[in-house]
Amino acid sequence: MSERFRNNLIAFFIVLVFLVGVANAADPIVTQSTSNSTVTSSTTGKTTIRTNPPSAISPSINASNSDLCAIGVSGAVQTQIIGISTGQAYRDANCERLKISKVLYDMGMKVAAVSVMCQDWRTYDAMEKAGTPCPIGGLIGDDAADMWKLNPKQMPRKEPAQLDRGDWFEKLANGIIAVLLMALLGS
Repeated sequence: MSERFRNNLIAFFIVLVFLVGVANAADPIVTQSTSNSTVTSSTTGKTTIRTNPPSAISPSINASNSDLCAIGVSGAVQTQIIGISTGQAYRDANCERLKISKVLYDMGMKVAAVSVMCQDWRTYDAMEKAGTPCPIGGLIGDDAADMWKLNPKQMPRKEPAQLDRGDWFEKLANGIIAVLLMALLGS
């Protein structure tokens, strides 16, 4: 007899004994009593609220839809004096490229789908290393490789991320706000 079967058998008998004991239990004892009482009470109270509780709540940014190519970021900071919350959604260009390429491929436009993917330097580099150059100008294969050699400026390049003027000012303002909030938290 296995140990598991033996344990199950013991558990079965324990439950069986419990159920038989409950079924044979005596009737409960019932007592009755009557009581009368009179209570007079008087209470006076005063509640004073001096300040609202702090409550900076970061906004909810819904990015759970699988058809969105956005990333939601939000945050909040609360001190005894001030509370600030913010949130923003950022575009994901690579996600957009993948979706466009998939739709083109599903419509039977395989060369166009590969061309969209080849706009990213990582795909371009991988295709070149695999010996299957990216399409260009309607050309594929060796003809495309020759065209890429004639037009090196059209090749996608890995470029460091550069902020435009608006993004730079936004990041600067966010940094200043963060420093001020940290200073308020410290005081």
